Amino acid sequence: MRRRLVRSFVVAVFAGVAVLLGAFPAQAHGFSSTVYADLTSPGRGHVRAALGLEYDLLVVSAADAEHDDPLFRQGTAAFENRDTAAQGAALSAHAASIGKYVTERFRVTADGQGCTPRQDGGFTIEQRDGVPYARMVLDFQCPDAEAHEVTGTLFPDSEQYVRDTKTIVTYALDLTSGSAALDAHQPSVSTHQTWTARFGEFFRLGAEHLLTGLDHILFLLALIAGSRRLREIVLAATTFTLAHSVTFVLAALGLVHVPAEIIEPLIALSIAVVAAWPLWRLWRRPEAGELAGNSHFSLDRTGWIRLGVVFCFGLAHGLGFASALGIDAAWSWTLLWSLLVFNLGIEVVQLAVIALVFPLLALLRRRSPAAPRWTTGAIAAAVSVVGLTWFVQRVAGG
Repeated sequence: MRRRLVRSFVVAVFAGVAVLLGAFPAQAHGFSSTVYADLTSPGRGHVRAALGLEYDLLVVSAADAEHDDPLFRQGTAAFENRDTAAQGAALSAHAASIGKYVTERFRVTADGQGCTPRQDGGFTIEQRDGVPYARMVLDFQCPDAEAHEVTGTLFPDSEQYVRDTKTIVTYALDLTSGSAALDAHQPSVSTHQTWTARFGEFFRLGAEHLLTGLDHILFLLALIAGSRRLREIVLAATTFTLAHSVTFVLAALGLVHVPAEIIEPLIALSIAVVAAWPLWRLWRRPEAGELAGNSHFSLDRTGWIRLGVVFCFGLAHGLGFASALGIDAAWSWTLLWSLLVFNLGIEVVQLAVIALVFPLLALLRRRSPAAPRWTTGAIAAAVSVVGLTWFVQRVAGG
C-alpha cells in the first residue's frame, strides 16, 4: 500500500513539474559574456592592452552605439556564414566605429591622469570554446606614474544584449603582476591593489556564479535529497568538490578542454541522474527516504556506486565552471591562484546551502516519520524533470 502511494505521488509530481518547471532556461550560468584583457608595459610611458571580445556582441553593440548600419549588416552576415576572414574584414572596414566603442568603455589612467589610446595593428579572429572572439591591441600613451588603474565597462546591462559581463584582467605593470575580475559592481582595478582585495573579487565572483547558476544549485539539492545522513551528504559534496576542482585546474592549465556543446548537456544529464537516485531507492524501499541518525554509518556497494557517479559528474561540472569563465588555454600562474579563489567562493556557498537545507529536512523527520519520504520524493522528482528538460533543450540547441 505504501509503495503504491509513493508511486502515485512521484508520478503526479513528475506530471506537474514538467509543465511548471519546463520553462526554465536551458543555459543557467550566471553571466553571459566574458572580456579578456592582458596588459603589459613595452616601454616607459606606454601600456599595451591585448583585448579579446566576443565577435557578434562587439558588432551589434558598436553598430548600435555608433549608428553604423553597414557594420551591423556586414558583421552579422559574416557571423552567420561562420566566415572568419569575412569577420576580420568587417571589423577592419569599420575600425573607427569599433575603436570608438571600445576605447570609450575600456580605459587606462596613470595616477588619475587619462592615458591616450591608439589601436596597434588590425583585428584577428580566434575561437574560444567554439565562439568567435575578436582580438585587438590598444597602445596607451601615459604620463609617468607609480600606479595605473584599469576600468572596464564593455557590454553593460543597459545595452540589453547581455547581462553581467565580466572582464578578466591580467597585468604586468609597475613592477608588479596580478589579475582581477571587473564587473558593474567593481569596474576598476589598480596595479597597487592588495592581494587580499584581488582575491576577494574572485571569491565574490565564484559565490555569485553558484548562486546564479541554477543548474549547480539543483545538482546540490539532488545530492541532499539522496542523502539520509549528514555525513553522507558531506562525503558526497566532498567527492563532488574534489572532482570539479581537478578538471577546473586542468582546464586553467590548458591541459584539458571539452566543448560547451558536450559539457552543457552532460551537466543537465547529471542533475537528472543524481536526482533519480533517491526516487529509485524510494521505489524499491519506501522507508529509505527517511533521514536516519548519525550512528552506524557505513557505505554499502550502492553507496560506493553513487559516489563514483557523483565523482564522474563532478568532473563535468568542473569543466562547466571553466567554460563559464571562457578558459580554453593555459593561463598565467598569477591568474590560476585567482581562479582557485573563485573555486573557493563556489565551495563556501555550496556548504552554506547544505547547512541551510539539510537541517530543515532533519526537522521534518522529528515532526513526522513519513515527511522525509514525501519531501525527498518531491525534491528529487522536480529536480529530475528539470534536468531532463534541460538535457533535451541543450542537445536540441547544440
